[in-house]
Amino acid sequence: MLAPMQGLTNRAMRSVQHQIGHPDVLFTEFLRVKQSTHHRISRNDRRESAAQISDTPLVVQLIGHTALSLAEAAQMVQDQGVQHININMGCPFGRTTSGKTGGAMLSVPELLPECLRAVREMVDGSLSVKIRAGYDNPEQIFELLPMFEDEGVDFLILHPRTVVQKYEGSADHNITRRVVAATSMPIIANGDVVTAKQGMALLADSGAAGLMIGRGAIADPLIFERLRGRAPARVDASRQKQEACDYLKYVLVAYQELFCGDQQVLGKLKGVVACFSEPSLQRWVKRLRRCRSLEGFVAELE
Repeated sequence: MLAPMQGLTNRAMRSVQHQIGHPDVLFTEFLRVKQSTHHRISRNDRRESAAQISDTPLVVQLIGHTALSLAEAAQMVQDQGVQHININMGCPFGRTTSGKTGGAMLSVPELLPECLRAVREMVDGSLSVKIRAGYDNPEQIFELLPMFEDEGVDFLILHPRTVVQKYEGSADHNITRRVVAATSMPIIANGDVVTAKQGMALLADSGAAGLMIGRGAIADPLIFERLRGRAPARVDASRQKQEACDYLKYVLVAYQELFCGDQQVLGKLKGVVACFSEPSLQRWVKRLRRCRSLEGFVAELE
């Protein structure tokens, strides 16, 4: 699965990922659920949720904090033809709407059953939850598993850090393995997978039903094909740079169709390049990030 990454997995990026790596499942960025009864989801977010690519399943992620607003938002996107809804209980970065949303929902676990029940009753297709291991206690997930099962959640995507950790330290996939053993729900492993080798090792060790990949896919969309054995697991430095150049040219074209003006496109491209962690590319990455114009960025690609 391609992870939902705010500011990155817009419909243009999802299209490029589909063309190159063919992830089995695509996720939208989170859609903010507003308290206004007439405008639960913004017009642009509704366009994002309607941007289906071929027959690849698109999961629409909602971030909100009340049962009524989440259920009505789920109904709104379902009316557009959306078949798969995900609730964000993992975002660690403060409030994205009024009230406790994302990972902050785990600080008020008593409110979760009502929210999930309301959405489950509204949604005809799949309902999943993307979650951290806990708010400040990595063992909290084990207390929540029976509730998720009782409320009809179809699968969980687990990032085994706490909310207060944000992205510090390492994802503790020993927790992933223990959660897989503790529930009959399919568990999708998420966190710190940037190579196919890491992904295969995590699947083998944890018994997870699948992987969700974020930064690793933004840096290398071929990671999905590498996991399937249809692309080399590793390539030399020259090939890495050529693949990255080809990929960025695809992204450039897609971003020019979606965003307005060279500076906005350049800023978005630099956001993609910021995910490149391969050591052999870092001098080149620095040059790309220092480009002051889109023309200069394109010249660097050439």
